[in-house]
Amino acid sequence: MLAQLVLVPASTITAVLLRFDNAVPPEIWAAVLSTLPPLLGVRGVAFVAFRVDGGLWRYSGVLDLCRILLAVASSTVLLYLFVYSPLTPALYPRSVVIIDALVLVCLLGGLRLVWRMLPYIGRLTTRRRRRVLIIGAGDAGDMIVREMRKGGIYQPVGFIDDDRSKVGRSIDGVKVLGTRADIPTIVSAMKPAEALVAIPSAPPALVREFVQLLEGFKIPITTVPSLSELVNGKIGKIGVKEIRPMAIEDLLPRSPVALNREKVRELISGKRVLVTGAGGSIGSELCRQIASFNPAELILLERYENSLYTIVNDLTDRRIAPSVHAVIGDVTDAARVNEVFERHRPHIVFHAAAHKHVPLMEANPSEAVKNNIVGTRTVAEASQRYGATRFVLISTDKAVNPTSVMGATKRVAELIVQGIGAQNGDGCFVAVRFGNVLGSNGSVIPRMMDQIRAGGPVTVTHPEIRRYFMLIPEAVELVLQAAVLARGQEIFVLDMGEQVKILDIARNLIRLSGFIPDQDIPISFIGLRPGEKIDEQLVGEGEELEPSGVEKIRRVSVPFTIDADRFEDRVAAVIEMAALGQHGEVIRHLRRIVPTFNCRPVGRRYESKSSEAAYVH
Repeated sequence: MLAQLVLVPASTITAVLLRFDNAVPPEIWAAVLSTLPPLLGVRGVAFVAFRVDGGLWRYSGVLDLCRILLAVASSTVLLYLFVYSPLTPALYPRSVVIIDALVLVCLLGGLRLVWRMLPYIGRLTTRRRRRVLIIGAGDAGDMIVREMRKGGIYQPVGFIDDDRSKVGRSIDGVKVLGTRADIPTIVSAMKPAEALVAIPSAPPALVREFVQLLEGFKIPITTVPSLSELVNGKIGKIGVKEIRPMAIEDLLPRSPVALNREKVRELISGKRVLVTGAGGSIGSELCRQIASFNPAELILLERYENSLYTIVNDLTDRRIAPSVHAVIGDVTDAARVNEVFERHRPHIVFHAAAHKHVPLMEANPSEAVKNNIVGTRTVAEASQRYGATRFVLISTDKAVNPTSVMGATKRVAELIVQGIGAQNGDGCFVAVRFGNVLGSNGSVIPRMMDQIRAGGPVTVTHPEIRRYFMLIPEAVELVLQAAVLARGQEIFVLDMGEQVKILDIARNLIRLSGFIPDQDIPISFIGLRPGEKIDEQLVGEGEELEPSGVEKIRRVSVPFTIDADRFEDRVAAVIEMAALGQHGEVIRHLRRIVPTFNCRPVGRRYESKSSEAAYVH
């Protein structure tokens, strides 16, 4: 109340100075001073009457402003009547009364606003800017520093660049401190809070080297948009707003596949498309990308209602959904599959439904046969029966010289698709092989992230185990491109570059999570699981790669030379054994169909014991 009463004469004096432009006649000053006592009394009564002092200033809002307006307006009316009543001579101009009221409202409201802003002002003035070491003294680094100079949370402390002619010089006032070999020394001396890799064209191998050099320091690593993101228009420019935490995808030793979108659009637009396993990692991404190409209908076949519900809502929220049909059904249920095909008559079928977890399928081989073999045959035969022009099987690199039940059943699925394709002159039946996909349900990356969040240890089966990796959207682009390229009975593979050590992925994930491997988060080796290989292959015995016409996609053309009757007999036998739950017989019949299926015990440390031996015993 005292602060508010002090503002009353302050506003009156300000009003007089504004009215007379600082040249106030002496008689006006005398009139103002004589008016101040009754003015303070009137204003004070009004403040109390309208409870102007009733609210907490740090929570002031519209209601408090209304109280101020009412109190000032009512007291101003009383002041006006007093100053210009017939009983008293006019003491000073009427305009002063109006200006006084406006100034007082601004002062009373401003006082509360400043009080509300004090905590934020304190934070702004006391916040320390984040010290950043920038790796890359090129155009991107220059742009980043220019934006940082304009203000914000970043303070560049130095550059790292391999161009020795730049070392010792400054860019926008920031010195180039050394080359990549000097990173450990510079980080120890400068103690940055963050390391920013500002090289959009940096190959993954170079980025991995930066991460390794920073492995012993507990500082986050960030990056800027890649060259491909800039070229494709996903990111408009390089700036402070585009700085993001580095992800494991940035370390993959391969470049993404460019999708010929127009060819895919020609294939899909106006067609009825069916996706099995539509709620899975690959199936759901297939649905998203297919929906963007304007199919006439998109049929989603999935047996898990929750995942089906999720992808249908996702398509709806993205506002790209065509005529979507959500169908709950099991691919092993021939009657249900035929009912779906009879009703929707799809032109194109993407078969993504499968059991894929190697250790689980080792323990449940009969279920692997039912889902991966029976399910594939059921959907492929329905595709043939109801005139689908394209059938694309989602296969795996584990189908090549398989050591697991999952891989063997997927290889049988490939042979089934090839066999049906050989019989079907009107449609193209093909398979697509690719390696592990980052972020898929149950993949190694989410598992390791859970272990890191729990404080470790991060488990790796073998110090030398390697795998091919790709992103889920990238894998789906390959599947769509394969559908465009299909001529029949083919298997397509992606040139995925070099295989990546799982141990390196574990160490990089720990590092990118802000921890130091083996110090903050331990890594332990648990031995190969049943059915696992040390590394994977994309081409089997007797198979040869040939160009497909699309960069980084290869075609495996192996004619279906197996005697059809004998093949059908063997498939029928393995299905019968699976229905009876005869696991040992399932393994034996799988080896008859896939001679390269090797599940014998190896006996070396880190290498898995034989699943076949376990079943036989």
